[in-house]
Amino acid sequence: MFKKFKASELLIVAMVVILIFVSEYYYVILKDSNRAIFIGLWPPTIIGLLIFFNIKKNQ
Repeated sequence: MFKKFKASELLIVAMVVILIFVSEYYYVILKDSNRAIFIGLWPPTIIGLLIFFNIKKNQ
């Protein structure tokens, strides 16, 4: 299954998952909701850029 993905794409997805957990850590453990929201907004942006560049590459 993972043979379809390049190493850079897997690295980006791993980074996104880590950012989600970091955001949850700030929100639940440290009770810093502003920082958690700021960090939590990055994963969808990164995934969106990954999709955009893959679409552009395939055209």
